[in-house]
Amino acid sequence: MGLDPKWTEMKDLAQQDIVSLIESEKSYGDSWKRRGGTGAFMMLARKFDRIEQQAENCNYDVFVAGERFGGDDGLLDDIGDLRRYLFLVEHHIRYGIGDIDPDADTTITT
Repeated sequence: MGLDPKWTEMKDLAQQDIVSLIESEKSYGDSWKRRGGTGAFMMLARKFDRIEQQAENCNYDVFVAGERFGGDDGLLDDIGDLRRYLFLVEHHIRYGIGDIDPDADTTITT
């Protein structure tokens, strides 16, 4: 018996996030933490503020907001951005990541 499809879908999302983070790092480096922990917190807050603003327009029903604010710059885009930033922040807190190695192998295996 295999994994429930929702877990497979979530694994796929996580892998897509890693690919997106690798690509973003090539363009932006570690700009997300350039202003330290306070700046990183404010970046997270701004992303949540965008999600909150969309949900507020739907009586804070995030599922309705997801339907109403679809598209490339919609709610799912903001949720994905927040999730990826949270991933970066958690990794930094757990592992104290240093400078980016531009020659590092960025191959993802499943």
